[in-house]
Amino acid sequence: MVLIIDDEEKLRGLMAKIISLEGFEVQQAGDAKAGLRKLEQYETEVVICDVKLPDANGIELAKTIKQQYPLVEVILLTAYGTIPDSVQAMKNGAFDYITKGDDNNKIIPLLYRAKEKAALAKRVQQLEQQLGKKYSLEGIIGKSASIQRAIAAASKVAPTDATVLLTGETGTGKEVFAQSIHQASPRSKHAFIAINCAAFSKELLENELFGHKAGAFTGAIKDSKGIFEEANGGTVFLDEIGEMPADLQAKLLRVLETGEFLKVGDSKTTKVNVRIIAATNRDLQEEMNAGRFREDLYYRISVFSIALPPLRERTDDIEALASEFLKVFSNKINKKITSVSKPYLDALRLHGWKGNIRELKNVIERSVILCDGDTLTPDTLPADFQTAQRSDGQTLSAFDLASAEQLHIRKVFNYTNGNKTETARLLNIGLTTLYRKLEEYNIK
Repeated sequence: MVLIIDDEEKLRGLMAKIISLEGFEVQQAGDAKAGLRKLEQYETEVVICDVKLPDANGIELAKTIKQQYPLVEVILLTAYGTIPDSVQAMKNGAFDYITKGDDNNKIIPLLYRAKEKAALAKRVQQLEQQLGKKYSLEGIIGKSASIQRAIAAASKVAPTDATVLLTGETGTGKEVFAQSIHQASPRSKHAFIAINCAAFSKELLENELFGHKAGAFTGAIKDSKGIFEEANGGTVFLDEIGEMPADLQAKLLRVLETGEFLKVGDSKTTKVNVRIIAATNRDLQEEMNAGRFREDLYYRISVFSIALPPLRERTDDIEALASEFLKVFSNKINKKITSVSKPYLDALRLHGWKGNIRELKNVIERSVILCDGDTLTPDTLPADFQTAQRSDGQTLSAFDLASAEQLHIRKVFNYTNGNKTETARLLNIGLTTLYRKLEEYNIK
């Protein structure tokens, strides 16, 4: 909608008629007070405002409008334009400043440009809100105690500048946690850049991280920024940091300690302000003891460590995760699949999930592609979901009662960290019975 604020009623009415003939919805106001009321009542994209109003100066009103409604564009009109006024108008956020009469032919083209800018700003805001929601800590799916502990820890460290180390098996959601920590931090308006340290050779990884000077190597015809420089003010996520070569570990340590580094081929240091979140599926203490990972770097990146649980230890969350992935892939493939059958969920809960959440996501996508109805059923699952191996080698149905019992005992045993007395108490069975079941199912 376009709002015209002008105390000259005839001129205002004529302008409203011209603009409405272009297909715009138009509202009118005779002074600043009435104009601000209209802005409260109607979703407005562009304001066309006279500089001289009975109760306000249009240039100052433009500043007020931009402060209260930053997505609204303001075009100012004046009978006598001056350079100082036009400069101040632009400083106050006005889209343009034109003279009445002389610039009448500019109004409609200007209006279209202002509307386009307002629409773009609105779209950017919507995308930012979607991104914030997608990567908010509150948006992480899971009510199990293990994932809630991880979320609580992330919530506490997010507002700080502390370096974070995320540990856990492949596919447990380490990058999602890293993005969520960034989104909940004061750095959220700046860049979040992720890199997998295992995906590059030493030379390429050094160049990706730190950039290079022109002439540093064949083909380096101009200076190039690395990830640390690109992310200045924001966050760098170093995935699979355990794969980083030893000499690059030394350069990373310098960034952590001083905020400085040398580009490839440069003799002058570059200073940056970045937060580092690292992740690994390796045991870094073991790597450190074997001499493959620097001890000083380990203690710098593990200032605050968060362990992400494997999916097999949070099977209570499988239903919620499956439902979310079902929505995503149903929309993506344009299928109306609305639910997951109980046998399908039972099969998911019995699976070992070596690939964790990433594997679950892939399984749901496959099922959505194969599904012909409105409910996911076990026949859409991969073959290895249909049967399970017992400890004695006998093949059982995935829905066998013994398999369900084995899964439940294993889950409680993991929950108590192997405390047999506590496991027996929670299962409400005798300790002797528990020992027999642990031996039967080969649970250690």
